Amino acid sequence: MKAYVFPGQGAQFPGMGKDLYEQSELAKELFEKANDILGFRITDIMFEGSAEDLKQTKVTQPAVFLHSVITALVMGDDFKPEMVAGHSLGEFSALVAAKALSFEDGLKLVSQRAQAMQKACEMNPSTMAAVLNLSDEVVEQLCKETEGVVVPANYNCPGQLVISGSIEAVDAACEKMKAAGAKRALRLPVGGGFHSPCMEPARVELEEAIRATSFATPVCAIYQNVDALPHTNPEEIKANLIAQLTGSVRWTQTVKNMVADGGDDFSELGPGAVLTGLIKKIAPEVTVA
Repeated sequence: MKAYVFPGQGAQFPGMGKDLYEQSELAKELFEKANDILGFRITDIMFEGSAEDLKQTKVTQPAVFLHSVITALVMGDDFKPEMVAGHSLGEFSALVAAKALSFEDGLKLVSQRAQAMQKACEMNPSTMAAVLNLSDEVVEQLCKETEGVVVPANYNCPGQLVISGSIEAVDAACEKMKAAGAKRALRLPVGGGFHSPCMEPARVELEEAIRATSFATPVCAIYQNVDALPHTNPEEIKANLIAQLTGSVRWTQTVKNMVADGGDDFSELGPGAVLTGLIKKIAPEVTVA
């Protein structure tokens, strides 16, 4: 079965999408529509801006979303997904590509999500850290034993788990992880503790926007981050999307479930190849492009 996956924040790079814009009339039209919706020329930043310019919160998430979604839409009839999934922000790209959300509504929600997360970061300083070469169970247990807010946030692949929470709790947990034999437990250069209770103010703000947005039944199942299971019911999809801001991204489990359900040919659509690398580690037997 043909599976398409969509990357999250961090996949951006200077010049992203410029070739799409120049080679396709449809892409050009969609990028210009995005400039109008956002109220600023995101294309100027994507095509000509520096890596630093692309790190602005109001830019990063819409930029990755646009690159991913427009890549899918430009494929036209060649885009025939039998299952889709997205990593964190990529879940919005997957929903638009699978026709559960319109391009316009998807972009508006992504922009609101970025701004709500930025506000949450400013209200409550927090961070994330990558933990390498420890089992998920050990990381989960050490997070529970650490005082303060710290939780497993991204189950990226076996032996690579990202934890998230308040700065003090994440630092304390990192020391415990190293003592338990982690090859590395290192803070990441991110703006806040995403996919943790620290994002509760953003979840509340985004819930209102998601509830007010019209969702349709997607053309195929979307495997969602919070439970790693396939969904087609619009109300379930909405609820999982809301829970995603404070919940874990269960990427390892998602890929395993997609493979168990028949997924054997994976394509990553969007900037970079981070998910391609993770899928090769999770399910080396499948084809990945």
